[in-house]
Amino acid sequence: MEGTILSFRRGKRTQKENHILIQVPGVASRTEAAKLVGKKVKWKTSSGKEINGKVASAHGNKGVIRAIFERGLPGQSMTQKVHFS
Repeated sequence: MEGTILSFRRGKRTQKENHILIQVPGVASRTEAAKLVGKKVKWKTSSGKEINGKVASAHGNKGVIRAIFERGLPGQSMTQKVHFS
């Protein structure tokens, strides 16, 4: 299963680089997104390194999920794919 990185989790003046918002195709509601909580997520760099994370919660009512990664993702990761395991 794959998802697309949308953005960092952020506020008006802050940004959390290791909290990432992800849209999963076919998931359109908060209840469907809540079923993914606890799954592992991986993002691969162009050099082949992997950064691992875990789905923490649903974000909003349209099926977006929030994942917490072990370290912050770079800005180049926006709009790229992540893989669930």
